[in-house]
Amino acid sequence: MQTARKAAVVGGSLGGLFAANLLLRAGWDVHVYERVPDELAGRGAGIVTHPELLDVLAQIGVPPSESVGIEVAERITLDLNGDVLASRPLPQLLTAWGRLYSILKAQFPDERYHNGYALERVEQDERAAFLHFADGHSIEVDLVVAADGVRSTIRQSLLPAVKPSYAGYIAWRGLVEEAALSERTRRELCPYFAFGLPPQEQMIAYPVAGAASTSDERRFNFVWYRPADEHTTFRDMVTDAKGQVWMDGIPPPLIRPEVVAQARQAAQTVLAPQFSEVVAKTENLFFQPIFDLESDRLALGRIALLGDAAFVARPHCGMGVTKAAGDARALAQALQDAVDLPTALRNYERERLAFGKFIVGHARDLGRYMQAQLRTEEEREMAERYRTPEAIMRETAVAPGWH
Repeated sequence: MQTARKAAVVGGSLGGLFAANLLLRAGWDVHVYERVPDELAGRGAGIVTHPELLDVLAQIGVPPSESVGIEVAERITLDLNGDVLASRPLPQLLTAWGRLYSILKAQFPDERYHNGYALERVEQDERAAFLHFADGHSIEVDLVVAADGVRSTIRQSLLPAVKPSYAGYIAWRGLVEEAALSERTRRELCPYFAFGLPPQEQMIAYPVAGAASTSDERRFNFVWYRPADEHTTFRDMVTDAKGQVWMDGIPPPLIRPEVVAQARQAAQTVLAPQFSEVVAKTENLFFQPIFDLESDRLALGRIALLGDAAFVARPHCGMGVTKAAGDARALAQALQDAVDLPTALRNYERERLAFGKFIVGHARDLGRYMQAQLRTEEEREMAERYRTPEAIMRETAVAPGWH
């Protein structure tokens, strides 16, 4: 593994950029291929950081002085009236998808990042892997990193039985400028990592960095979980105005206006007034279905699955981006330590397969009580265990113990 070898990273979001940056610094001739023709943009996604994520950023070369996000010292839970029901000290650094993407993109050479490359198929033999794109372009590489997300083209072609599984609830999401909020909400909500717990629902909200991470550009991010039965409520929500049904997740521009209006109305009824105001003042309100995804393989010949292409955990751990960073670091380390590529990928799989399964299982337990249906005694037990404000504040968006 001492000579420079060619690597292709399929998928140019955060997981792909973590992998590409680390491989480049390890001496690989690496290029990123992103199917979207224009610059990627996050749709109002806040990100909770963990120490491992910050360690990988430092390894990539992001200076310690780089302002990644917003420091929050305390968690609170609000009751329906907007009063503090419970609180817990827990310092954390919170950021936004766009901020982290711009930091990672700045570390990677522009000439090695290629937009508008939609992968059609991948082939491989003992000597190389071959990527064939929709525009007729083909490349030959030694290593392929599949970082193309939950709907991974590569995973679907190699592991067709591995599919996302709907969890029984959805998440409304949005970002609002702090400056647009009332003085009361800025004072009582914006300094905190805040929770609201309507029956069988959960609201999480916290401040995140603006594009330049300056105080006057702070934004407030929220994720509002609501149960939605797959065959009734959910199916209606993912049906667009023309009658097309998007069971894998409807593109936000196609969400029917009446569905958004119903959510805004529900916010006034079931959420504390501070949360209701945040929802009301969010211009681009949208929802995402919550899925679980577990791959049983991560190393497939010359191909390594990484990030959401490998595992998708429900967001309650706040570990999605940190797990992708950890995957990238483990892959780079395995390639450096092993004498040949097959051995390196087997070592990578051995380490990250067990961790991915653990994270998916823990996040599933945290979200049990929001499922539209509880089918087993274990599900009912986990639903009761993580229903209280104390348990939710202690466990949500906290890196779980792993041995």
